[in-house]
Amino acid sequence: MEDNILNETEMGTVKISEDVVSVIAGLAVAEIQGIVGMSASLVGGITQILSGKKNLSKGVKVNVGENSAVIDLHVVVEYGVKIPEVTEKAQMNVKKSVELMTGLTVSAVNVYVQNVVLPKTEKVEEIEA
Repeated sequence: MEDNILNETEMGTVKISEDVVSVIAGLAVAEIQGIVGMSASLVGGITQILSGKKNLSKGVKVNVGENSAVIDLHVVVEYGVKIPEVTEKAQMNVKKSVELMTGLTVSAVNVYVQNVVLPKTEKVEEIEA
């Protein structure tokens, strides 16, 4: 995984790792209502189970070029949402967040809907007084 040289100044060089871009994208997509999770690869899922740590870049693949990035998101959506609207919001939020925080130009945000899950139903218990 190559580091991306973002800015070279008289003080030195700033490098941003693809892992950092993945975490930013993962946090940005988690903010979108209707997306309930990210779909990890088999290896990523096993690693998370064994380590017990939450992987913020789970389901995110980033390819960083000279000054641009292509981001692939593998998401799980909630049943009943309008998938085109939710995925468009995710694309816009990820693009905005990554460009704002890193200075990279995001040339594409590809969203792959891997699964649909039923919403959790809340049990309402009546309290008799």
